Amino acid sequence: MIFPILFAVAAGVLVGISRQVNGRLSVSTSPMVSSFYNHIVGFITVSVVAVIIGGLIPPTVSEVPLYGYLAGPVGVIFVAAGSWVIPKIGAVNTAVLIIGGQMCMSALMDVVEGVEGQPLLRLAGLALILVGMIIAQSRKKPQVAS
Repeated sequence: MIFPILFAVAAGVLVGISRQVNGRLSVSTSPMVSSFYNHIVGFITVSVVAVIIGGLIPPTVSEVPLYGYLAGPVGVIFVAAGSWVIPKIGAVNTAVLIIGGQMCMSALMDVVEGVEGQPLLRLAGLALILVGMIIAQSRKKPQVAS
C-alpha cells in the first residue's frame, strides 16, 4: 500500500513542477504556446514509453468509450489555463483553487454515480477544503501608518 501512496505524492510533486515550468514559459511566450510545447513533449514521451512497455493502442478502437476522447481537449484547456493563471496569482493559490475545483467535481461525480460511502463526512471534508481555499486566498491588508 505504501508504493501507490508514494507514487501519488511523486505525481503531485511533478504536477507542481510542471505548473511552474508552464507558467514561466507562458510569461515569455503565451499560455497557448506553453500548452502546445507541454503536449508535444508529453506526446513524444508517452509514445517512447509506450513503444518500450506496450499498451498504447487498444485492441479495437471501439473499446474506448466516447467520453475517453475528451481527456485530450480538457487537458489542453487545463494546461493553458494554469499557464495563464500562475503568473497572475502564484503557484500556491493556483494549486489550492485547482485542487478545490477537483474536489468539488469529484464529490459531484460520486453523488451522480452513486458511490457508496459516508456522504456527510465527504461534505464535511469538502467544506474544510473550501474553508482552506478561502483562507489561502485572503491577504493581509496593508496597515496605514498613522
